[in-house]
Amino acid sequence: MQRMAHVIGLDPASMAEYTRLHAEVWPAVLARLRASNITNYSIFLREPEMLMFSYWEYRGTDFEADAKAIAADPVTQDWWALCGPMQRPLDTRAPGEWWAGLQEVFHMD
Repeated sequence: MQRMAHVIGLDPASMAEYTRLHAEVWPAVLARLRASNITNYSIFLREPEMLMFSYWEYRGTDFEADAKAIAADPVTQDWWALCGPMQRPLDTRAPGEWWAGLQEVFHMD
């Protein structure tokens, strides 16, 4: 199992809609994540900075292939088309990233 975390900004004017959407995530989006071995997925919001922190556990053996399957899913693409414009990627993210990856520096079981 691999723990993964990311951070991104949120447009303050979109907070209500973004949180509403995530209170009612489309079942097909959740099914695709599960099929791609993503579990224990959470998103947290820090106000007033409007920073979102995501955490999930990857339980597969080929994250690159599983991530490609998520990105190729038409329902997930529709979901991203709704949520993406509300997000504010960090200027310091790595090339090719939308949500900026975080390095784990501590973990306690």
